[in-house]
Amino acid sequence: MAEPKRPRAGTSPRHSAGARPRRSGAGHGAGHGAGAGAEVRAAAARAVHAVRVDGRSLTVALTAAGGAVAARDQALLHELCYGTLRLLPRLEALVAILLSRPLRRADRILYALMAVGLYQLVSTRIPPHAAVAATVDATRALGRPRAAGLVNAALRRFQRERDALLARVGNAPDDPALFPDWLVARLEAAWPAHWRRIIAVSNQRPPMVLRVNRGQCERAAYAADLAAAGIAARPLPGLDTALLLDKPVPVLRLPGFAGGLVSVQDASAQLATVLLDPRPGERVLDACAAPGNKTAHLLERAGGALQLTAVDVDAERLEPLRENLARLGLAATVLTADAREAGPDWPGAPYDRILLDAPCSATGVIRRHPDIKYLRREADVAALTATQDAILAALWGLLRPGGRLLYATCSVLPDENQQRIAAFLETHPDARELPLTPPPGVADTVPCAPGLQLLPTADGGDGFYYALLERAS
Repeated sequence: MAEPKRPRAGTSPRHSAGARPRRSGAGHGAGHGAGAGAEVRAAAARAVHAVRVDGRSLTVALTAAGGAVAARDQALLHELCYGTLRLLPRLEALVAILLSRPLRRADRILYALMAVGLYQLVSTRIPPHAAVAATVDATRALGRPRAAGLVNAALRRFQRERDALLARVGNAPDDPALFPDWLVARLEAAWPAHWRRIIAVSNQRPPMVLRVNRGQCERAAYAADLAAAGIAARPLPGLDTALLLDKPVPVLRLPGFAGGLVSVQDASAQLATVLLDPRPGERVLDACAAPGNKTAHLLERAGGALQLTAVDVDAERLEPLRENLARLGLAATVLTADAREAGPDWPGAPYDRILLDAPCSATGVIRRHPDIKYLRREADVAALTATQDAILAALWGLLRPGGRLLYATCSVLPDENQQRIAAFLETHPDARELPLTPPPGVADTVPCAPGLQLLPTADGGDGFYYALLERAS
Protein backbone atom coordinates (compact mmCIF):
# COMPACT_ATOMS: atom_id res chain seq x y z
CA MET A 1 0.00 0.00 0.00
CA ALA A 2 1.39 3.39 -0.96
CA GLU A 3 2.33 5.77 1.81
CA PRO A 4 -0.49 8.33 2.18
CA LYS A 5 0.24 11.97 1.53
CA ARG A 6 0.23 13.91 4.78
CA PRO A 7 -2.26 16.76 5.01
CA ARG A 8 -0.84 20.15 5.94
CA ALA A 9 -2.29 22.97 7.96
CA GLY A 10 -4.25 25.26 5.68
CA THR A 11 -5.29 22.45 3.28
CA SER A 12 -8.59 20.61 3.03
CA PRO A 13 -8.98 17.64 5.38
CA ARG A 14 -8.36 14.21 3.81
CA HIS A 15 -10.50 11.17 4.42
CA SER A 16 -8.87 8.24 3.53
CA ALA A 17 1.68 13.99 18.27
CA GLY A 18 3.78 15.68 20.74
CA ALA A 19 4.84 15.68 24.40
CA ARG A 20 2.32 14.59 26.99
CA PRO A 21 0.60 17.69 28.36
CA ARG A 22 -0.28 18.74 31.82
CA ARG A 23 -3.64 17.40 32.80
CA SER A 24 -5.47 20.68 32.11
CA GLY A 25 -8.75 18.99 32.91
CA ALA A 26 -7.93 15.89 30.85
CA GLY A 27 -10.09 13.01 31.98
CA HIS A 28 -12.71 15.29 33.40
CA GLY A 29 -16.07 14.41 31.93
CA ALA A 30 -15.29 10.74 31.29
CA GLY A 31 -16.48 9.85 34.77
CA HIS A 32 -19.85 11.55 34.54
CA GLY A 33 -21.43 8.70 32.61
CA ALA A 34 -21.33 7.94 28.90
CA GLY A 35 -23.80 10.71 28.10
CA ALA A 36 -21.72 13.54 29.55
CA GLY A 37 -18.43 12.25 28.17
CA ALA A 38 -19.94 11.62 24.75
CA GLU A 39 -21.48 15.09 24.56
CA VAL A 40 -18.12 16.75 25.29
CA ARG A 41 -16.48 14.79 22.46
CA ALA A 42 -19.37 15.52 20.12
CA ALA A 43 -19.16 19.24 20.91
CA ALA A 44 -15.41 19.19 20.29
CA ALA A 45 -15.94 17.48 16.95
CA ARG A 46 -18.53 20.10 15.96
CA ALA A 47 -16.14 22.92 16.85
CA VAL A 48 -13.13 21.40 15.05
CA HIS A 49 -15.30 20.69 12.00
CA ALA A 50 -16.60 24.28 12.01
CA VAL A 51 -13.03 25.62 11.98
CA ARG A 52 -11.60 23.15 9.48
CA VAL A 53 -14.48 22.86 7.00
CA ASP A 54 -16.72 25.89 7.56
CA GLY A 55 -13.94 28.42 8.16
CA ARG A 56 -15.26 29.72 11.49
CA SER A 57 -13.02 31.06 14.21
CA LEU A 58 -12.54 28.73 17.15
CA THR A 59 -14.05 31.33 19.49
CA VAL A 60 -17.27 31.39 17.46
CA ALA A 61 -17.25 27.62 16.98
CA LEU A 62 -16.81 26.94 20.71
CA THR A 63 -19.64 29.31 21.59
CA ALA A 64 -21.95 27.50 19.19
CA ALA A 65 -20.88 23.97 20.12
CA GLY A 66 -20.41 24.39 23.87
CA GLY A 67 -23.97 25.26 24.81
CA ALA A 68 -24.91 21.63 25.45
CA VAL A 69 -21.83 20.97 27.60
CA ALA A 70 -22.06 21.33 31.38
CA ALA A 71 -19.99 24.03 33.05
CA ARG A 72 -17.86 21.41 34.79
CA ASP A 73 -16.85 20.00 31.38
CA GLN A 74 -16.01 23.28 29.64
CA ALA A 75 -12.32 22.99 30.50
CA LEU A 76 -12.16 19.55 28.90
CA LEU A 77 -13.99 20.83 25.83
CA HIS A 78 -11.43 23.62 25.40
CA GLU A 79 -8.54 21.19 25.93
CA LEU A 80 -9.87 18.86 23.24
CA CYS A 81 -10.51 21.64 20.72
CA TYR A 82 -7.28 23.58 21.16
CA GLY A 83 -5.14 20.46 21.40
CA THR A 84 -6.71 18.78 18.38
CA LEU A 85 -6.27 21.91 16.24
CA ARG A 86 -2.61 22.25 17.25
CA LEU A 87 -1.87 18.75 15.95
CA LEU A 88 -4.63 18.44 13.35
CA PRO A 89 -2.48 17.81 10.23
CA ARG A 90 -0.75 14.92 12.02
CA LEU A 91 -4.07 13.59 13.34
CA GLU A 92 -5.63 13.83 9.88
CA ALA A 93 -2.73 11.85 8.47
CA LEU A 94 -3.46 9.12 11.02
CA VAL A 95 -7.16 9.14 10.14
CA ALA A 96 -6.26 8.76 6.45
CA ILE A 97 -4.27 5.63 7.29
CA LEU A 98 -6.90 4.17 9.60
CA LEU A 99 -9.82 4.51 7.18
CA SER A 100 -9.95 2.11 4.24
CA ARG A 101 -12.41 4.21 2.23
CA PRO A 102 -13.70 7.78 2.16
CA LEU A 103 -16.73 8.80 4.15
CA ARG A 104 -19.85 10.25 2.60
CA ARG A 105 -19.90 14.04 2.37
CA ALA A 106 -22.72 14.13 4.91
CA ASP A 107 -20.51 12.28 7.40
CA ARG A 108 -17.43 14.52 7.16
CA ILE A 109 -17.84 15.54 10.80
CA LEU A 110 -16.64 12.03 11.69
CA TYR A 111 -13.16 13.01 10.52
CA ALA A 112 -13.15 15.66 13.23
CA LEU A 113 -14.50 13.19 15.80
CA MET A 114 -11.77 10.65 15.04
CA ALA A 115 -9.14 13.40 15.24
CA VAL A 116 -10.51 14.32 18.69
CA GLY A 117 -10.34 10.66 19.70
CA LEU A 118 -6.77 10.28 18.47
CA TYR A 119 -5.69 13.47 20.24
CA GLN A 120 -6.84 11.97 23.54
CA LEU A 121 -4.84 8.81 22.90
CA VAL A 122 -1.72 10.65 21.73
CA SER A 123 -1.47 13.68 23.98
CA THR A 124 -3.62 13.44 27.11
CA ARG A 125 -3.70 11.40 30.29
CA ILE A 126 -7.30 10.37 29.82
CA PRO A 127 -7.46 6.60 30.34
CA PRO A 128 -7.51 5.07 26.84
CA HIS A 129 -10.58 2.92 27.49
CA ALA A 130 -12.52 5.99 28.66
CA ALA A 131 -11.34 8.09 25.71
CA VAL A 132 -12.34 5.42 23.18
CA ALA A 133 -15.69 4.65 24.81
CA ALA A 134 -16.74 8.30 25.06
CA THR A 135 -15.61 9.07 21.50
CA VAL A 136 -17.50 6.06 20.11
CA ASP A 137 -20.60 7.07 22.08
CA ALA A 138 -20.30 10.54 20.55
CA THR A 139 -21.35 9.11 17.18
CA ARG A 140 -24.84 8.85 18.63
CA ALA A 141 -24.71 12.39 20.00
CA LEU A 142 -23.81 13.48 16.45
CA GLY A 143 -26.78 11.61 15.01
CA ARG A 144 -24.64 8.96 13.30
CA PRO A 145 -24.99 5.81 15.45
CA ARG A 146 -24.17 3.50 12.53
CA ALA A 147 -20.63 4.92 12.53
CA ALA A 148 -19.92 3.63 16.06
CA GLY A 149 -18.28 0.45 14.79
CA LEU A 150 -16.12 2.33 12.30
CA VAL A 151 -14.86 4.81 14.90
CA ASN A 152 -14.28 2.04 17.44
CA ALA A 153 -12.30 -0.05 14.95
CA ALA A 154 -10.12 2.91 13.92
CA LEU A 155 -9.24 3.90 17.48
CA ARG A 156 -8.63 0.31 18.58
CA ARG A 157 -6.31 -0.20 15.62
CA PHE A 158 -4.38 2.89 16.59
CA GLN A 159 -3.94 1.52 20.09
CA ARG A 160 -2.57 -1.76 18.71
CA GLU A 161 -0.24 -0.15 16.14
CA ARG A 162 0.51 3.10 17.94
CA ASP A 163 4.30 3.19 17.63
CA ALA A 164 4.37 2.15 13.99
CA LEU A 165 1.63 4.62 13.01
CA LEU A 166 3.26 7.52 14.81
CA ALA A 167 6.54 6.67 13.10
CA ARG A 168 4.79 6.95 9.73
CA VAL A 169 3.30 10.39 10.36
CA GLY A 170 6.15 11.84 12.39
CA ASN A 171 6.32 13.10 15.92
CA ALA A 172 8.68 16.10 15.79
CA PRO A 173 7.36 19.28 17.40
CA ASP A 174 8.98 21.43 14.70
CA ASP A 175 7.51 19.40 11.82
CA PRO A 176 6.76 21.86 8.97
CA ALA A 177 3.71 19.77 8.05
CA LEU A 178 2.00 21.18 11.15
CA PHE A 179 1.94 24.62 9.49
CA PRO A 180 0.54 25.73 6.11
CA ASP A 181 3.07 25.69 3.28
CA TRP A 182 2.87 29.43 2.60
CA LEU A 183 3.61 30.31 6.21
CA VAL A 184 6.51 27.86 6.46
CA ALA A 185 8.05 29.45 3.36
CA ARG A 186 7.71 32.95 4.79
CA LEU A 187 9.10 31.98 8.18
CA GLU A 188 12.06 30.20 6.64
CA ALA A 189 12.85 33.22 4.45
CA ALA A 190 12.48 35.74 7.29
CA TRP A 191 14.09 33.77 10.12
CA PRO A 192 16.42 31.11 8.66
CA ALA A 193 18.01 30.46 12.05
CA HIS A 194 14.76 30.46 14.02
CA TRP A 195 11.87 29.22 11.88
CA ARG A 196 11.83 25.64 13.20
CA ARG A 197 11.78 26.88 16.78
CA ILE A 198 8.90 29.24 15.94
CA ILE A 199 6.92 26.25 14.64
CA ALA A 200 7.78 24.09 17.65
CA VAL A 201 6.84 26.75 20.21
CA SER A 202 3.68 27.66 18.30
CA ASN A 203 2.45 24.07 18.62
CA GLN A 204 2.85 24.02 22.40
CA ARG A 205 0.43 25.10 25.06
CA PRO A 206 0.98 28.76 25.91
CA PRO A 207 2.18 29.70 29.38
CA MET A 208 -0.12 31.64 31.69
CA VAL A 209 1.42 34.99 32.63
CA LEU A 210 -0.04 37.46 35.12
CA ARG A 211 0.26 41.23 35.26
CA VAL A 212 0.29 42.47 38.83
CA ASN A 213 -1.47 45.80 39.38
CA ARG A 214 1.35 47.63 41.14
CA GLY A 215 -1.04 50.43 42.03
CA GLN A 216 -2.56 48.00 44.52
CA CYS A 217 0.27 45.63 45.45
CA GLU A 218 3.89 44.77 44.68
CA ARG A 219 4.80 41.71 42.67
CA ALA A 220 6.63 40.00 45.54
CA ALA A 221 3.64 40.42 47.84
CA TYR A 222 1.28 39.02 45.23
CA ALA A 223 3.62 36.09 44.58
CA ALA A 224 3.37 35.32 48.30
CA ASP A 225 -0.44 35.41 48.03
CA LEU A 226 -0.25 32.92 45.17
CA ALA A 227 2.02 30.62 47.17
CA ALA A 228 -0.42 30.74 50.08
CA ALA A 229 -3.17 29.69 47.68
CA GLY A 230 -1.06 26.76 46.45
CA ILE A 231 -0.25 28.36 43.08
CA ALA A 232 3.42 28.23 42.05
CA ALA A 233 4.77 31.21 40.11
CA ARG A 234 8.05 32.92 39.34
CA PRO A 235 8.92 36.47 38.20
CA LEU A 236 9.87 37.10 34.60
CA PRO A 237 13.05 39.17 34.17
CA GLY A 238 12.79 42.59 32.59
CA LEU A 239 9.13 43.11 33.52
CA ASP A 240 8.39 44.26 37.06
CA THR A 241 4.70 43.33 36.76
CA ALA A 242 4.97 39.82 35.25
CA LEU A 243 4.59 36.46 37.00
CA LEU A 244 4.76 33.15 35.13
CA LEU A 245 2.59 30.38 36.58
CA ASP A 246 3.98 26.86 36.66
CA LYS A 247 0.53 25.61 35.62
CA PRO A 248 -2.49 27.50 34.27
CA VAL A 249 -5.39 27.94 36.68
CA PRO A 250 -8.91 29.37 36.31
CA VAL A 251 -8.82 33.13 36.81
CA LEU A 252 -11.27 32.95 39.69
CA ARG A 253 -8.67 30.94 41.63
CA LEU A 254 -6.30 33.91 41.50
CA PRO A 255 -6.27 35.81 44.80
CA GLY A 256 -7.81 39.23 44.42
CA PHE A 257 -8.66 38.85 40.74
CA ALA A 258 -12.19 40.18 41.13
CA GLY A 259 -10.85 43.11 43.13
CA GLY A 260 -8.37 44.13 40.45
CA LEU A 261 -5.09 42.98 42.01
CA VAL A 262 -4.05 41.08 38.91
CA SER A 263 -4.83 40.46 35.25
CA VAL A 264 -3.83 37.79 32.75
CA GLN A 265 -1.58 39.21 30.02
CA ASP A 266 1.19 37.74 27.90
CA ALA A 267 4.71 38.90 28.74
CA SER A 268 5.47 40.32 25.28
CA ALA A 269 2.18 42.22 25.34
CA GLN A 270 3.11 43.75 28.70
CA LEU A 271 6.20 45.21 27.08
CA ALA A 272 4.04 47.66 25.07
CA THR A 273 3.34 49.87 28.07
CA VAL A 274 6.98 49.77 29.16
CA LEU A 275 8.15 50.93 25.73
CA LEU A 276 5.54 53.67 25.30
CA ASP A 277 6.08 54.79 28.92
CA PRO A 278 3.11 57.16 29.40
CA ARG A 279 3.51 59.88 32.02
CA PRO A 280 0.82 61.10 34.44
CA GLY A 281 -1.28 63.88 32.97
CA GLU A 282 -0.62 63.00 29.33
CA ARG A 283 -3.29 62.60 26.65
CA VAL A 284 -3.03 59.05 25.34
CA LEU A 285 -4.80 57.21 22.53
CA ASP A 286 -5.04 53.41 22.53
CA ALA A 287 -6.09 52.57 18.98
CA CYS A 288 -7.50 49.12 18.12
CA ALA A 289 -7.79 48.73 21.89
CA ALA A 290 -10.14 45.76 22.44
CA PRO A 291 -10.20 43.65 24.54
CA GLY A 292 -8.41 46.19 26.73
CA ASN A 293 -5.44 44.57 28.47
CA LYS A 294 -3.02 47.17 27.14
CA THR A 295 -5.50 49.97 27.91
CA ALA A 296 -5.61 48.92 31.54
CA HIS A 297 -1.85 48.48 31.76
CA LEU A 298 -1.26 52.01 30.41
CA LEU A 299 -3.53 53.40 33.12
CA GLU A 300 -2.00 51.25 35.86
CA ARG A 301 1.52 52.37 34.98
CA ALA A 302 0.51 56.03 35.27
CA GLY A 303 -1.48 55.53 38.45
CA GLY A 304 -4.70 56.13 36.55
CA ALA A 305 -3.67 59.73 35.87
CA LEU A 306 -4.01 59.70 32.07
CA GLN A 307 -6.53 61.30 29.75
CA LEU A 308 -6.90 58.07 27.85
CA THR A 309 -9.15 57.38 24.87
CA ALA A 310 -9.63 53.73 23.86
CA VAL A 311 -10.90 53.12 20.33
CA ASP A 312 -11.96 50.00 18.46
CA VAL A 313 -14.04 49.41 15.36
CA ASP A 314 -15.90 46.46 16.93
CA ALA A 315 -18.47 47.59 19.48
CA GLU A 316 -18.95 44.05 20.85
CA ARG A 317 -15.24 43.65 21.55
CA LEU A 318 -15.30 46.88 23.56
CA GLU A 319 -17.58 45.31 26.16
CA PRO A 320 -14.76 43.21 27.71
CA LEU A 321 -12.65 46.38 27.75
CA ARG A 322 -15.27 48.20 29.79
CA GLU A 323 -15.58 45.20 32.11
CA ASN A 324 -11.81 45.13 32.58
CA LEU A 325 -11.69 48.81 33.47
CA ALA A 326 -14.55 48.43 35.95
CA ARG A 327 -12.89 45.43 37.65
CA LEU A 328 -9.62 47.34 37.97
CA GLY A 329 -11.24 50.59 39.11
CA LEU A 330 -9.90 52.54 36.10
CA ALA A 331 -11.51 55.11 33.81
CA ALA A 332 -11.11 55.93 30.12
CA THR A 333 -13.11 57.41 27.28
CA VAL A 334 -14.27 54.51 25.12
CA LEU A 335 -15.11 55.14 21.47
CA THR A 336 -16.37 52.88 18.69
CA ALA A 337 -14.70 54.08 15.49
CA ASP A 338 -12.56 53.01 12.54
CA ALA A 339 -8.94 54.05 13.12
CA ARG A 340 -8.51 54.50 9.36
CA GLU A 341 -10.91 57.42 9.65
CA ALA A 342 -9.30 59.06 12.68
CA GLY A 343 -9.90 62.78 12.91
CA PRO A 344 -9.14 65.81 15.10
CA ASP A 345 -12.61 65.60 16.66
CA TRP A 346 -11.64 62.43 18.58
CA PRO A 347 -11.72 62.99 22.37
CA GLY A 348 -8.39 64.29 23.69
CA ALA A 349 -6.75 64.95 20.31
CA PRO A 350 -4.00 65.85 19.67
CA TYR A 351 -2.32 63.15 21.74
CA ASP A 352 0.99 63.04 23.57
CA ARG A 353 1.30 59.30 23.04
CA ILE A 354 -0.45 56.81 20.78
CA LEU A 355 -0.43 53.03 21.01
CA LEU A 356 -1.34 51.40 17.70
CA ASP A 357 -1.85 47.67 18.23
CA ALA A 358 -2.44 47.13 14.53
CA PRO A 359 -4.67 44.45 12.97
CA CYS A 360 -2.34 41.72 11.73
CA SER A 361 -1.97 38.07 10.74
CA ALA A 362 -1.51 37.09 14.43
CA THR A 363 1.24 34.66 13.39
CA GLY A 364 3.03 35.34 16.68
CA VAL A 365 0.16 34.01 18.81
CA ILE A 366 -0.73 30.77 17.01
CA ARG A 367 -0.18 28.75 20.18
CA ARG A 368 -3.07 30.70 21.75
CA HIS A 369 -5.19 30.63 18.59
CA PRO A 370 -4.38 27.44 16.65
CA ASP A 371 -7.30 28.06 14.28
CA ILE A 372 -5.13 30.76 12.65
CA LYS A 373 -3.26 27.98 10.85
CA TYR A 374 -6.45 27.00 9.02
CA LEU A 375 -8.21 30.35 8.65
CA ARG A 376 -5.38 32.63 7.53
CA ARG A 377 -4.46 32.72 3.85
CA GLU A 378 -1.37 34.19 2.22
CA ALA A 379 -3.53 36.71 0.35
CA ASP A 380 -4.69 38.10 3.71
CA VAL A 381 -1.24 39.54 4.38
CA ALA A 382 -1.43 42.07 1.55
CA ALA A 383 -4.87 43.22 2.68
CA LEU A 384 -3.64 43.57 6.25
CA THR A 385 -0.58 45.60 5.27
CA ALA A 386 -2.81 48.02 3.37
CA THR A 387 -4.94 48.44 6.50
CA GLN A 388 -1.85 48.96 8.64
CA ASP A 389 -0.56 51.68 6.30
CA ALA A 390 -3.92 53.43 6.31
CA ILE A 391 -4.22 53.42 10.10
CA LEU A 392 -0.66 54.62 10.60
CA ALA A 393 -1.19 57.55 8.24
CA ALA A 394 -4.51 58.52 9.84
CA LEU A 395 -3.25 58.37 13.43
CA TRP A 396 -0.06 60.28 12.67
CA GLY A 397 -2.14 63.40 12.15
CA LEU A 398 -3.48 63.10 15.70
CA LEU A 399 -0.03 63.06 17.32
CA ARG A 400 1.22 66.39 18.64
CA PRO A 401 4.69 67.60 17.62
CA GLY A 402 7.16 65.93 19.96
CA GLY A 403 4.68 63.14 20.68
CA ARG A 404 5.41 59.43 20.36
CA LEU A 405 3.59 56.58 18.61
CA LEU A 406 4.28 52.93 19.38
CA TYR A 407 3.44 50.59 16.51
CA ALA A 408 2.75 47.03 17.65
CA THR A 409 1.69 43.74 16.08
CA CYS A 410 1.47 40.15 17.28
CA SER A 411 3.02 39.04 13.98
CA VAL A 412 6.40 37.58 13.09
CA LEU A 413 6.17 38.51 9.39
CA PRO A 414 8.43 41.35 8.19
CA ASP A 415 5.77 42.49 5.70
CA GLU A 416 3.60 43.66 8.61
CA ASN A 417 6.44 44.88 10.78
CA GLN A 418 9.75 46.44 9.80
CA GLN A 419 8.69 46.81 6.16
CA ARG A 420 5.66 48.88 7.20
CA ILE A 421 7.71 51.17 9.41
CA ALA A 422 10.46 51.57 6.81
CA ALA A 423 7.85 52.57 4.21
CA PHE A 424 6.22 55.00 6.64
CA LEU A 425 9.52 56.67 7.48
CA GLU A 426 10.26 57.16 3.78
CA THR A 427 6.98 59.01 3.20
CA HIS A 428 6.82 61.01 6.45
CA PRO A 429 9.83 63.31 6.87
CA ASP A 430 8.48 64.53 10.22
CA ALA A 431 8.81 61.02 11.66
CA ARG A 432 11.95 59.57 13.22
CA GLU A 433 12.53 56.19 14.74
CA LEU A 434 13.61 56.03 18.38
CA PRO A 435 15.84 53.05 19.22
CA LEU A 436 14.24 50.38 21.37
CA THR A 437 16.32 48.46 23.85
CA PRO A 438 14.47 45.61 25.54
CA PRO A 439 14.82 45.42 29.32
CA PRO A 440 17.57 43.01 30.42
CA GLY A 441 16.39 39.43 30.41
CA VAL A 442 13.48 39.85 28.00
CA ALA A 443 13.61 36.99 25.49
CA ASP A 444 13.62 36.24 22.65
CA THR A 445 14.60 39.37 20.73
CA VAL A 446 16.25 39.11 17.33
CA PRO A 447 18.04 41.72 15.20
CA CYS A 448 15.52 43.78 13.28
CA ALA A 449 15.63 47.24 11.70
CA PRO A 450 13.68 49.32 12.13
CA GLY A 451 12.00 48.26 15.34
CA LEU A 452 12.25 45.32 17.74
CA GLN A 453 11.10 41.76 17.01
CA LEU A 454 10.29 39.26 19.74
CA LEU A 455 9.82 35.61 18.80
CA PRO A 456 7.59 33.27 20.83
CA THR A 457 9.36 31.39 23.61
CA ALA A 458 8.29 28.27 25.49
CA ASP A 459 8.39 29.84 28.97
CA GLY A 460 8.04 33.47 27.97
CA GLY A 461 6.20 35.80 25.66
CA ASP A 462 4.41 35.49 22.35
CA GLY A 463 5.72 36.77 19.04
CA PHE A 464 5.43 40.59 18.94
CA TYR A 465 6.90 43.48 17.00
CA TYR A 466 7.38 47.04 18.24
CA ALA A 467 8.59 50.28 16.68
CA LEU A 468 8.64 53.67 18.44
CA LEU A 469 8.25 56.82 16.34
CA GLU A 470 8.53 60.45 17.37
CA ARG A 471 6.97 63.37 15.50
CA ALA A 472 9.30 66.29 14.84
CA SER A 473 8.69 69.35 17.00
